Amino acid sequence: MSSLVEVARAAGVAVSTASRVLNGSSHPISAATRARVIAAAERLGYSPSALARALVSRSSRLLGVLVSDIVNPYFSVIARGVDDVATRAGYVTMLSNVDRRTATEINRLQTMRNYRAAGVIFAGSGYVDDPEAPTLVKAVRQAQEQGIHAVSLTVRDLGCPVITADSQAAAYDITDHLVSLGHRRIAFIEGPPGMIATHQRREGFLACMSDADLAETARCIPGGFDYEAGHAATMRLIARPPLPDAIIAANDEAAVGALNALRQARIDVPGEISVAGIDDLRVAQFVGLTTVSLPLYEMGAMAARHILDTAPGADTGDATTTILSHRLIPRETTARRSS
Repeated sequence: MSSLVEVARAAGVAVSTASRVLNGSSHPISAATRARVIAAAERLGYSPSALARALVSRSSRLLGVLVSDIVNPYFSVIARGVDDVATRAGYVTMLSNVDRRTATEINRLQTMRNYRAAGVIFAGSGYVDDPEAPTLVKAVRQAQEQGIHAVSLTVRDLGCPVITADSQAAAYDITDHLVSLGHRRIAFIEGPPGMIATHQRREGFLACMSDADLAETARCIPGGFDYEAGHAATMRLIARPPLPDAIIAANDEAAVGALNALRQARIDVPGEISVAGIDDLRVAQFVGLTTVSLPLYEMGAMAARHILDTAPGADTGDATTTILSHRLIPRETTARRSS
């Protein structure tokens, strides 16, 4: 593999000039010099040649995926959908954890701009009242002006296409299923506070309980999107009897936490209390959890195809919304109320 010194010598420029060209520096360098350096780098097989080509074409074969929590299997399924499509098309997926922080999303988006990514997929939920949202919207617009396509996998006003599932309807449907089984006192373990997904799923639960004339028996319990949050919330429910007829957690991981808390307390599931989740992750299949299957793989795959199928230079500000269908998956953790 050739060195930067050899590239500079072949292009007839200083090493510092070659470095600036191949590292994307904004230092003023003539187009002819840039082209000569890039041609030399590619001819000699210099390692940053893919980036060099991106500097000329203003786009690389890179898809960025920004996820809220990289260890959450919800995002693993989405990322697999993105990567399968990207790989078949000769693109590379870059997965980046943003820890549910808008400021980190802005920072990672800038990184994708520096790499001349073909597109960026926002897989995380975002917040209902986010003071940093205007800054993120501006950053998305700047990326679009650079030719980078953006897609959001939740309903966020980012000025880009949205491909998502209806989380509110999913929560409504799982609640309606429990009501149809005769459950009247139902508790809902919420997701992280302030998040759009938390709000949507709580509203779906409350809407169904209201429609069933059960608003007075509905209980919303602070929780989160992980096992520990579901377990802790359920332990609080157990400590404050009477127990509800059923528990719905805002996602499957929290529902498994709830399930294990009940079993540790020797409370029969589903004999005494039913438990359900939302998402239909693999863990739900392993423990026989009743849930709602969201099309996570399809969301990721469709987002990737949208980016790859959109011609370079085409309008990147299209803000259409595509809602994919979900389906109820009854399993062993729910049963008809006996009395």
